[in-house]
Amino acid sequence: MTLTATTLRNAKPKVAPYKLADERGLFMLVQPSGGMLWRMKYRVNGRDDAGNAKRIEKKLSLGTYPDVGLAEAPERRDAARRLLALGKDPSDERRREKHAKRLAAVNTFGAVAKACIEKNRRDGLAEATIRKREWFASLIEKSLGARPIAEIAPFEILDAVRPFEAAKNDEKAHRTLQFVGQVFRHAVVNQLAPSDPTRDLRGALAARKPKHHAAILDPKKAGELLRAMDGYEGHPLTRYALQLSAILFVRPGELRQAEWTEIDVDAAIWRIPAAKMKGRVEHVVPLPQQAIGLFESARELSGHGRYVFPSLRSGLRPMSENTVNGALRRLGFTGDEMTAHGFRAMASTLLNECGKWSSDAIERALAHKDRDSIRAAYHRGAHWSERVDMAHWWADYLERLRIGAEIVLIRAGQR
Repeated sequence: MTLTATTLRNAKPKVAPYKLADERGLFMLVQPSGGMLWRMKYRVNGRDDAGNAKRIEKKLSLGTYPDVGLAEAPERRDAARRLLALGKDPSDERRREKHAKRLAAVNTFGAVAKACIEKNRRDGLAEATIRKREWFASLIEKSLGARPIAEIAPFEILDAVRPFEAAKNDEKAHRTLQFVGQVFRHAVVNQLAPSDPTRDLRGALAARKPKHHAAILDPKKAGELLRAMDGYEGHPLTRYALQLSAILFVRPGELRQAEWTEIDVDAAIWRIPAAKMKGRVEHVVPLPQQAIGLFESARELSGHGRYVFPSLRSGLRPMSENTVNGALRRLGFTGDEMTAHGFRAMASTLLNECGKWSSDAIERALAHKDRDSIRAAYHRGAHWSERVDMAHWWADYLERLRIGAEIVLIRAGQR
């Protein structure tokens, strides 16, 4: 018989649990405490203790009354019976569903992004790269962080990065989308997501506009910049960082993270470990006398610590990535005129224009990675002598620019 509200209202608890039958295996279990539980009895194929095939009776919980009402309980029973008709055990399906939900709760996009970044760190990626990826993760934490990664649809990802595009920051939008793709590929490899939905978003964002670091490329203006740097009235270490940026033209992150153990004044070299290099290959920088003098001056201020250019707030950290750019702004050079990274473009342009040095030596000095590993290994040795000569010539050339001496660019064939 079908259970009614009256029947359930009149059901009183007893010393032991008892059943009130409904239809097609559905029944109500009345507890001594007064609780009323919907249950469904069914049979599936199984085996006894001896391994013989037999029909096994099982019970499935369908919820408590009145949370699950008289209309909903039969619907849940019928859904379970449809699974039985397909040869599936409703209890097993429920366990799988609960397991999937637990995994989904743990494997949110935010959790997988964190695991992906930790793997990047174990793989030896530069700390600057790790920090950038952590920043990208923070940008989309609010929109995607709590979502189970296997359930995220392409439109959700697009909604997360479109605000950057709307703010005219196409580079930020594209790089954030690229990071999301990296996280999804990590999830796919670890069987946490079926596929990478960012593949379906190719072409969805506006094309990136090429971005170039502002740089002074005219010799006369370079001389004005060098004279302005000499007159910098801020902290002396910041002035030394500005001057070494021009002489050594390493990447800003490589300079500010320089450690005293890497500087060999006697051998006149600075050996930058592979872990700090963008190309993950050790880079050796020849030091002209001008650079050695600046390092020795810096040693008087920071030689007792780890970093050549420590943070002014804590010697345990290197100088902020904004310090050199901030100094350039204090000197009156806008972000459209000159940047910390612009010293590399300045050196590359003027060294190439002078025609005195091979392009391979210049590229090697800039630590631009050669895609041909065999060729790269050869060029590291083949151009060292030329790079040493070029380092001394460049430092002397900057001296002439600084004092305003007449500049005569030496073209190829005039060595």
